[in-house]
Amino acid sequence: MRKAVNGIPPFKDKKLHIQNLQFEDVTVRLYQPKVPATKPRKGILFFHGGIGMWGSIDSYERVCRFLARESDSVVVSVGYRLSPEYPYPRQFKDCLVATIHFMKNAEDYGVDPECIVISGDSLGGTFTAAVCQELVKRTDVPKVRAQILLYPFLQAIDFNLPSHQQNRFVPPFFQRIIVEAGVQYLGKSKSVAKELRKGSHIPEDMKMKLRSWISPDVIPKEFKLRGYKPPPPAVFSPEIHQQVKEAFDTIFSPLLADVDIVQQLPEMFILTCEYDVLRDEGLLYKKRLEDEGVPVTWYHLADGFHGAIFSIDMPLLSLSCAKSGVDRVVNFVKGL
Repeated sequence: MRKAVNGIPPFKDKKLHIQNLQFEDVTVRLYQPKVPATKPRKGILFFHGGIGMWGSIDSYERVCRFLARESDSVVVSVGYRLSPEYPYPRQFKDCLVATIHFMKNAEDYGVDPECIVISGDSLGGTFTAAVCQELVKRTDVPKVRAQILLYPFLQAIDFNLPSHQQNRFVPPFFQRIIVEAGVQYLGKSKSVAKELRKGSHIPEDMKMKLRSWISPDVIPKEFKLRGYKPPPPAVFSPEIHQQVKEAFDTIFSPLLADVDIVQQLPEMFILTCEYDVLRDEGLLYKKRLEDEGVPVTWYHLADGFHGAIFSIDMPLLSLSCAKSGVDRVVNFVKGL
């Protein structure tokens, strides 16, 4: 799977200077426009997707080249170490270490330290949200200018949201596959995934506490037109709850962050896709940040699916929805 995701390397890029570096003990790839800049450039950290077990710097080479060229920014693609060789939460820690190193040394790469954007897709979007939440607690680094979340995974509370029901069998990532892979990423047996999908891991008091943040009632009506049926009540299992307690950490479920953290977050661009199991997670996080006064730019791909941007700049395979989505990201960065 890892080899297949990496794909065929693209040709050399005449417009970019590309080099592999180490930020502390984390491998990164730096993309710098060759055209001399009249002032420090914006910096973009990019965390790739892959449910923590696959994906790499190589597999997102085209995405990062596109971002660097089109937004005239310095892009750092973070090669965090993968599970199961490096158990959870090593992946988040690598992203955090690389981010702090870059922010402290941004000027060495021609980047304005006050204009650094953190971004990622899928689980990389999870890392983006979690790193931004962690950095609001710190005073030893500049403030993050903005965050970009592309169809992110953000919560492990409700796997029966409308988008989970509507897109359960939409390729390439069926709902069952995403939940099972997420459980394995946490180092748990995928046998507990079935109970998570039913909701047996959530006690009733937690459901009530989180109802205003994570509930089908929060999803706009237009996203239920393709159908939604409230699931039968799940029987709470203390044993399952204990087995997956890491799923409630905010580095795995950023939607559960405390209000005082959310209020301090940088402005956000969020991309959602109609044919994506995780669509509603983006909608919930969007509303949560807006409710706390955080500026949000939202773009919805009505013809998009999970992993869509992966096809950007691929010969013969590049999709119009990928180009549309990444163009919006570029415009957002340029407008900062």
